[in-house]
Amino acid sequence: LTSAELVARGALGDDAAALLRAAVERRMNVIVSGGTGTGKTTMLNVLSSHIGRTERVVTVEDAVELTLDLPNLIRLEARPANTEGAGEVTIRDLVRNSLRMRPDRIVVGEVRGAEVVTLIHAMNTGHDGSMSTCHANSPADAVHRLTQLILQHSPNWPERSIVDQLHRSIDAIIQVQKTPKGNRVVTDIVQPTIDGLVPIVSSGEVNGPLQSRAQRHA
Repeated sequence: LTSAELVARGALGDDAAALLRAAVERRMNVIVSGGTGTGKTTMLNVLSSHIGRTERVVTVEDAVELTLDLPNLIRLEARPANTEGAGEVTIRDLVRNSLRMRPDRIVVGEVRGAEVVTLIHAMNTGHDGSMSTCHANSPADAVHRLTQLILQHSPNWPERSIVDQLHRSIDAIIQVQKTPKGNRVVTDIVQPTIDGLVPIVSSGEVNGPLQSRAQRHA
């Protein structure tokens, strides 16, 4: 599936599609948020199709669902423990290991545990353009869910500092939703800032450009 096909299906407008392509090409960190069956992985695949073919990309998943066609792609897949309780390889283990592989970008199928701490750190340590998905019903819910996940695994990190770090690390949150007719659409694109979430696309209308972190925090 391509951006053009999403536009043709009415999932998002031409201007929003161009904005998302530019976000990937400018190496912005992106979270795709949505409920079950809303097309989060599909959107992540579409975004990943705009990654430059010279870039070294590491994907991390529970089970392989991403369909990236890149020559410098490394796929890492989690593994459950065996019947004796040994041999488990978690998503967090893989995200940590991916940092040693000198990737230009890290793409995590979904963050729902301790791996979010490592991924957020990676977004701030030279792995610009990293992407993942999060199970949430709105961009604000996505920030709240990520905050709670970090608190679970880093309880000594003050909540206000976590929110600030998320707003400084993530360049865009894309909200996807399934309509009553079964269509999957992009409902919102917001940009986290230290002052809150700024709507960039709402109700299909582009309200302004996505700013780089340097621009936002100047």
